[in-house]
Amino acid sequence: MNEQMQNFLTRYAPRLAELSKGEGVTFWNMTTTGLEEDEAKFTAAKAELLKLYADRDAFAELKRLQASGAVTDPLLARQLDVLYNRFAGQQIDPAAIDELVKRETEIESAFTNFRAVIDGTKVSENDLNDILAQEKDNAKRRQAWEASKQIGTEVAGKVIALVKLRNEAARQLGYENFYKMSLALQEIEEQELFQVLAELKEATDAPFASVKAELDGELAARFGIDPQQVQAWHYADPFFQEAPAGGEIDLDRFFKEQDVVALSKTYFDGIGLEIQDILDRSDLFEREGKNQHAYCIDIDREGDVRILCNCRSNEYWMSTMLHELGHAVYDKYHDTDLPWTLREPAHTLTTEAIAMLFGRLTKNADWLHKIAGVDPSEAKKSATAVAKQLTRQMLIFMRWGLVMTHFERDLYANPEQDLNALWWQYVEQFQRVTRPEGRNEPDWAAKIHLGCSPVYYQNYILGELTASQLNAAMERDLGITSLTGAPQVGTWLTENVFRPGNRWHWNEMIANATGEPLSASYFVEQFVK
Repeated sequence: MNEQMQNFLTRYAPRLAELSKGEGVTFWNMTTTGLEEDEAKFTAAKAELLKLYADRDAFAELKRLQASGAVTDPLLARQLDVLYNRFAGQQIDPAAIDELVKRETEIESAFTNFRAVIDGTKVSENDLNDILAQEKDNAKRRQAWEASKQIGTEVAGKVIALVKLRNEAARQLGYENFYKMSLALQEIEEQELFQVLAELKEATDAPFASVKAELDGELAARFGIDPQQVQAWHYADPFFQEAPAGGEIDLDRFFKEQDVVALSKTYFDGIGLEIQDILDRSDLFEREGKNQHAYCIDIDREGDVRILCNCRSNEYWMSTMLHELGHAVYDKYHDTDLPWTLREPAHTLTTEAIAMLFGRLTKNADWLHKIAGVDPSEAKKSATAVAKQLTRQMLIFMRWGLVMTHFERDLYANPEQDLNALWWQYVEQFQRVTRPEGRNEPDWAAKIHLGCSPVYYQNYILGELTASQLNAAMERDLGITSLTGAPQVGTWLTENVFRPGNRWHWNEMIANATGEPLSASYFVEQFVK
């Protein structure tokens, strides 16, 4: 059976690599231009790739090989598992694939070209974030927050229709719904996942309530209102997924007039990971027609790794650059001797872990001194406040992640229910943010992941847990207390995380790297206890 599996790879892997590259190039073009012709090319390229994964004869061959249990070579067996999951999720009618891709691309394009409107003037996402970060007038803040949700009204119907189509396809493949199918094919057990989420909720209930009360007190003082009057638009992020600047320390001031791209290179050079080639291929600054978010893409698994950002000189974009470059170095430094099928991260959650590990560094006093150039005495004086800000961020993000994971599971379980009410039910339960009186808008649909990156958010949560576990392992193995200016950090990550690629199941990779499977205990120890 080893020979038969190798024969399958010889026939299919080159075509998969070719079509995957075509999808990557056209996606990059679509999100950097916003042009209809690039959208059409991406739609066609993605559909062509998915139709190859939909090949019934190929899947039947994989099914026979897996059922035999006789593919014994470790690399061949892992490729069999990976390809089986990829093919299994696409065993639907080609016309259905075309329709799914068309609808997904329409939503992606809507977000790419969306610009909120305030008083008849178009404003970018960065502009909205600036208003929420700086504006003190309550009415203007509310206006900006509501403007950030305008895209939700535009795409909500499209997202619901797409959810129903995804569910229909999943049911044809024998699954209860698309959510359950997606977790299974991602090698994540739903019951175990929600057990972890329940444990995280319980562990963070009290500390988050304390952080939220303290934050609301600060905001109330800033805006001249009672803490009970703090509303969604008083936070610096439209979804309250980021810790706002201010409080005991304003991190943005460390990055005013700074070149966040140059600082990123300085950092990664210091840990022995070369990124200049990645930067040279990337698109880093905002402009009309360009996607306003950020992402990393490995075009060909042969070294063409790029990131898209919309950088400004503030802490948010500094952290985002480190985050996206974390994805990028993971993609770049895989073992080139691995077969194409395995030249990728062990899992989405593990590449998110690396991105988050680096993204946290803007809230680290040693990093601020060595990389951002903060005076050593000021960095030392600010260390406690900076660490507190990171803890705030972790708690705030985890609670936001609970909203997304629970809402998305319920969305696919019943897309006909009152989703607007369901959204605010979870926002109030997990984030303790009160639903604005009388508001009944599809605010949930303003989150791009629900339409364009479905069943993804659990990977952010598990990624944060993994980041803490990797951090603890490096401190133990390397005898360090800082990830800054230490070349051995790049070496350790390359050997233990990057080079293995998708050679092993994600939890086996984590166990090999850290000495044990994934545990929430390291995150809890770092940010809760």
